[in-house]
Amino acid sequence: MRLLLAILFPPLVFFTINRPFQGLMNALLWLTFIGWPVAAMWAIYALSQYRNDELRRDMEYDRGYYDRRYSRY
Repeated sequence: MRLLLAILFPPLVFFTINRPFQGLMNALLWLTFIGWPVAAMWAIYALSQYRNDELRRDMEYDRGYYDRRYSRY
């Protein structure tokens, strides 16, 4: 859903991933006809980075759980 939003309305993606300043900058770029493809690519890239950060946080949380459970100390 967010990917479709990134293509059609790029600034809204930044607001959904808690980056409002980048959303405003993207809105300025999106308003120009030539800047629309660039704004869409920027939104897709930011969305992929956000997903990677989420996965990394989940993996670190899971690893911490197992480290505490199976450690000797």
